[in-house]
Amino acid sequence: MTRQPVTSDLPTQPFRRRSRARGQVVSCSANHAGASVQALSPAPSAMSLHTAQGRRKYLTPDERARFIATASRQPPETLTLCLILAYTGCRISEALALTHADLDQAGGIVSLHCLKKRRTGIVRDVPVPEGVMAILDFVHDLEPSERRLWPFKRSTAWQRIKTVMREAGVSASAASPKGLRHAFGVHALRSGVPLTLLQRWLGHASLSTTAIYADVLGAEEREIAARMW
Repeated sequence: MTRQPVTSDLPTQPFRRRSRARGQVVSCSANHAGASVQALSPAPSAMSLHTAQGRRKYLTPDERARFIATASRQPPETLTLCLILAYTGCRISEALALTHADLDQAGGIVSLHCLKKRRTGIVRDVPVPEGVMAILDFVHDLEPSERRLWPFKRSTAWQRIKTVMREAGVSASAASPKGLRHAFGVHALRSGVPLTLLQRWLGHASLSTTAIYADVLGAEEREIAARMW
């Protein structure tokens, strides 16, 4: 599968973790190159990227960058959870279900189990940047096993994400794991990822659901609007 990274805001400042073997403090850093921007036409859907009061439910590019930068200053396990949510667009329950065996280091693939499907065993593969996989390996000492990456309860994971959102100054209406999922969808389409591929990555049953992410003002629309000013 061809890897298609969809963002360029991985933390560049070293982060620290404590070695399980000797209690030593070690460091790691990652960088990633960006992708081009492309806006697509929206399609009707029952879902919405805005609340009933018209507030957006997704993080803006600046908020997303601040979120990742803030996450790099959190405990390592919080950082990796934030990166998985931001770079795969998965649901928080899908992230918490991940085991070491679900990460393909060589291929840079995260295999997410679709927990919302009626049938079990449905998996979707999502590519992530090399830097993300390197950080996951560094923090979790990845090995082929069924050991879960994060032994958190959902409520604990939710609170950790909310704390990072608050410190990053993310808008209240977008400050949730779902806000990261929506931000991933918007950013992917703006980066030129085909709608059908994004549908597969997000695990949507209907293409019209995925198409809501195209209904966000993109760079091309702003450029056209600027001609009127």
